[in-house]
Amino acid sequence: MHTYIMTKVISLSDDAYKTLKSLKNGKESFSEVVIRISANEKKKPIMSFAGKWKGKKSWENIYKEILEVRKKSKFREVRF
Repeated sequence: MHTYIMTKVISLSDDAYKTLKSLKNGKESFSEVVIRISANEKKKPIMSFAGKWKGKKSWENIYKEILEVRKKSKFREVRF
């Protein structure tokens, strides 16, 4: 029986390569590192964020900041 492993060539910046290399454990392959670190990034259900901002004051400050940013933004016309 023969087993074939498919590979893909990707390009990384020097900084990205150094970062990825620093995450390797022992003889772990780069593929194993990518799989391991991406497995940690599971999506959370939106309801898990419910109640994270405590108190009405926090919400009021966030709302004020949103309004200020909206006032400063400029509209532009987009044509298709």
